[in-house]
This record gives sequence, C-alpha cells and structure tokens, in this order.
Amino acid sequence: MTDISANQQLHDAMRQWRRHLHQYPETAFEENKTAQFIAGKLTEFGLEVHTGLAETGVVATLSAGNGDKKIALRADMDALFIQEQNTFAHRSRHNGKMHACGHDGHSAMLLGAANVLSQQRNFNGTVYFIFQPAEEGRAGARKMIVDGLFEQFPADCVFGMHNFPDIPVGHFAVKTGAMMAALDSFEIILKGKATHAAMPHLGNDVIVAAAQLIGNLQTIVSRTVNPADSAVVSITQIHAGNTWNAIPDSVVLRGTFRCFDGAVQTLIADKIRQQVDAVCAAFGMDAEFKLNPENPGYPVTVNADAETALALQAAIAVVGENSVHTNPIPSMGSEDFAFMLQEKPGCYIWIGNGSSENSCLLHNPHYDFNDDILGFGSAYWVKLVELRLANG
Repeated sequence: MTDISANQQLHDAMRQWRRHLHQYPETAFEENKTAQFIAGKLTEFGLEVHTGLAETGVVATLSAGNGDKKIALRADMDALFIQEQNTFAHRSRHNGKMHACGHDGHSAMLLGAANVLSQQRNFNGTVYFIFQPAEEGRAGARKMIVDGLFEQFPADCVFGMHNFPDIPVGHFAVKTGAMMAALDSFEIILKGKATHAAMPHLGNDVIVAAAQLIGNLQTIVSRTVNPADSAVVSITQIHAGNTWNAIPDSVVLRGTFRCFDGAVQTLIADKIRQQVDAVCAAFGMDAEFKLNPENPGYPVTVNADAETALALQAAIAVVGENSVHTNPIPSMGSEDFAFMLQEKPGCYIWIGNGSSENSCLLHNPHYDFNDDILGFGSAYWVKLVELRLANG
C-alpha cells in the first residue's frame, strides 16, 4: 500500500474537499449540495453511486476480485446550527450554520480512501462507502437503516470514525465495549395556577415546584444508579413567565440524560417520571412528561470484539503501536452510529485532532477540523479494507 499519510497530492485534494464542505455547511436532512458534491467525486473515481437513502444519504459501492466478503465504512455529513466565529478564508458562508464537529473532515477522509481504493484495488470483496446525513440529534443512521440501508448494501460489518480534540495528531484511540453513551432527552410541563406575585397563596406556584423537581432529579444518579455505573442527568432549559409581578400558570423544563447501559437508561427514565409524579402530588398540580419528544434517543455505541481487534490492527499499521490508545475513557457524548452497530458488528474509533487550545473543541464556534490528520484517517480506512478483504 502507498503511504497515504505522506501522499501530498492526495492530501492537498482532501484538504480542498474538506474546506469546500466547511464553507457550505448544511444541517440535518438538508445536505443536498453536500451530497451532490460527494456523489460527484465518487462518480469521478468510478464507483457505483446510490443517492436518496434518508433523503440526502449517499452510498457508493466498489468491488474487486471475486470475494464475497463485504465491509461498510461510514462518515457523517451534516453541520450544526452554530454561528461560526472563525475568520479564516474557508469559514462558513451559511449564516447560523457551521461544521463545528468535523463532519467535513470525516467526509473528506472517506472520499480520499475511496479514491485510493478505486485506483489500487488491493482487496478481494466489496466495500460500501456510507455518507450519512443528520447525525447531530436527528438519527440519520436510523433513518438510513429504516430506508433499507443494509438490505440494499448487505455489509458483514460496519466501521465509523470521529476526530477527537486533545488526542495528539497521528494517534488513534479504540477499545471494545462502550465507546459513547446513550442519549435521551425529555420535556416536563408543570401546570399550576397563575396569580399575582404579591398573593402567592391564591395560586399554585409552578416556579417553586420546578425548583424542587430540579433538585430531586439530581438525586437519581447519586441515589438510585449503582455508583459503578456512569450516568448524568442535566436540565438544560427552563421556560416560564413573561413579567415581573405575576406567577405563571406553567413552566417547561427540558434536559438530557446519558449512560452506558440499557438497563440504566430505562431506570433513569422511570425515575424521572416518578419524581415528576411525586412533586405534582406534593404541590397539587398536573404535569406532562415526554421522553425524546422531537427526536429518537440514541443507544450506547458498543464496539464488537473481533471488529475492534481488526480496527486496532489497522491503526497500528498506520501510526505504530505506541500511537494507539487501547483503553480510552468512554465519552458521555453520543453517536447515532450506535444504530448501525445494533444491526451489524463493527467498531467506532477516535482519531486525534490535536490540541483543543484556542477553543478548538467540538461544538464550539471557533472549532476547525485539523487538516494535518486527513492522511492518517484515509490511510486507516484503506488499511482496514485491505485487512478485512485480504487477497487469498
């Protein structure tokens, strides 16, 4: 295999693709021009290209030899509703939207791998290149599966990769088991009785009840979840009232909880309902509780043993054993690639994006994908294919 990480011509091309995608970010299920750009490049490389799964998804097929093994590689395409604050030339041209999570880089690296594999064809079998929409909270992976992803493209296994700030450039991190937490969101509407702020005894104060409930919710992890199990419950929004001198008749609370175990996920949801019911009973008011009111929750991202061993082998081949971390701390962030791992065995790996100094953190308005890692990522994809679909 050519040393892709040192292939300057390919690196320059990937950087150009990546910066183009960064300039024109598109959010969930609206990645129309992004998909057109990616599909155009894949067509140039000679791959068979399918579009339209999950509205804007792109899947390309490349076969070599006569082998019947099939591997799927996935990159996400969507951006976030964040106003970019960078000032470099390739900053976002779409107001209120930016690639603040590196999906532009993920797509560029997978395009680079498709380019190389289409030229070398040093494998025996079939590769599916999945470019997925709507990872950011809208479960595009689930939508692709529902639309027939693995029926139309019957991969034996599936692999994903995400950049990770504060892992050094030229390093990877991967382990078996849980890599990313489950994600659930919730909405609670408490309904009381409005009254003048000077006469609270004539109403039923939802503000006080909400304060009580917020405190109670923090006991779920500390007092009902096994201390050996990681979990977090966070209230992220409070909406109530519109004037200084009136107690409103309702308050809306929204939040999220994360964990690494399906049983804990169910436990937390049940305990939130119990706390809502208890506070309502104590304050004599009604409530609505909605779990994942707008988008489906995400399951735990769990890496399979055999596929993780293969990913580890590929990463070591690219950067060396000393540059692959084999016991990273799982992230409380979540990933809808977890839906694909529920359907097929596979592995989700982190590639180092370098230092997070100067606010280069994921989902930060100053974030930018590190172009120096493009070669490492594409080389990993190529080596993974060559190992899984080895000739002979």
